[in-house]
Amino acid sequence: MTVHFIGAGPGAADLITVRGRDLIASSPICLYAGALVPVELLDHCPDGARKVDTANLDLDQILAELSAAHEQGRDVARLHSGDPSVFSAMAEQMRRLDAVGIPYDVTPGVPAYAAAAATLRRELTVPEVGQTVILTRVGGRATAMPPGESLATLGASRATMVLHLAVQQIERLVEELVPNYGEDCPVAVVARASRPDELILRGTLADIAEQVQEAGVRRTAVVIVGETLAADNFRDSHLYSTTRDR
Repeated sequence: MTVHFIGAGPGAADLITVRGRDLIASSPICLYAGALVPVELLDHCPDGARKVDTANLDLDQILAELSAAHEQGRDVARLHSGDPSVFSAMAEQMRRLDAVGIPYDVTPGVPAYAAAAATLRRELTVPEVGQTVILTRVGGRATAMPPGESLATLGASRATMVLHLAVQQIERLVEELVPNYGEDCPVAVVARASRPDELILRGTLADIAEQVQEAGVRRTAVVIVGETLAADNFRDSHLYSTTRDR
């Protein structure tokens, strides 16, 4: 028996790996976050599979489901939105599974920021413009940010920054990022990336908060800040250069 943590992708049902799809198809139990994971993925479950929406379950209840599956010797497809390596709460589940000796593995998925960049038709690492991407969030109702990871500290490099779980605090983001990035720094907000109802907002730190408020974006969105979003006059990479010794 194995618990398969599977990255279910950013929203579009076909943005899942072949491995992830096959593991869903072979697992008689599927746990998924109903508010975030596309319901169409459940069509891959085998006939008669037990399907459990974890959206309203706490950690103890989720672990009870996994423990029961272990006792029955039945594999579990545990679906997490995006890629489970980032902001998925997978670590706390794995810690519990380690404690009781339940085996598990992890299958990566398409992260939300990658889907957003694809929607924007932008590379987030552009030669001599930006070569670093920071994935972060802000503190609030959720757990506090660790020391040294404030937006002011992270923004000092002016690297491309991707903020998850933060669009509800867009005014705060702007206030804390402007001192390092400047009001004219390009910003994009992509809500529900890759889904049929996806929404794209483009602007600068000077006007993005107003756009977010007018559009009513409150969740399931990533905020991307940085000069790479508007880069058009940059040096070609060395990868395909005619001067490269091949």
